[in-house]
Amino acid sequence: MSERTPKLIVAMGVSGCGKSTIGTAIASALGIPFADGDDFHSESNRQKMSSGQSLTDADRTPWLSSIANHATQTLEQDKSLVVACSALKKSYRDQLRLVPFDVRFVHLHAPQSVIAARQANRPGHFMPAGLLTSQYQTLEPTDNEPDVLSLSVERDIDTTVESALEWLTYPSCSA
Repeated sequence: MSERTPKLIVAMGVSGCGKSTIGTAIASALGIPFADGDDFHSESNRQKMSSGQSLTDADRTPWLSSIANHATQTLEQDKSLVVACSALKKSYRDQLRLVPFDVRFVHLHAPQSVIAARQANRPGHFMPAGLLTSQYQTLEPTDNEPDVLSLSVERDIDTTVESALEWLTYPSCSA
């Protein structure tokens, strides 16, 4: 990927799909910074999710704004950035698309049963497994969004990362 035109790369999907793992690997391969969207949640959002309550659009709006502001500041320094962010609704993705730079989404997905099994092996995360169903209900299809690559996470991490990198560095997606 050319560093001439910074890009915001969003590793997106439901909780437990591997956004942080895949996002970190993409950032490392490209030699660019990584930010975890979870770090931008307010304490009230964290408490709400920890208690098993789903976030509302009103809860998510300032969170997405914080991510977009951080991304803009990073991109203004001529650095691309990978962010792990659920971006479940098109309106959330559209909010991130307001960043005044090229934005690409890598939608990581798998059947709910696969993700639920992964979450069961992820103790200590503030997002309880019980909210997974609500995340699948909230998730809006990424079909017909040309800046989104949809990848199954049922394959191994290296293959998933390789596919993402191939798409991100393809001439139509790079500067």
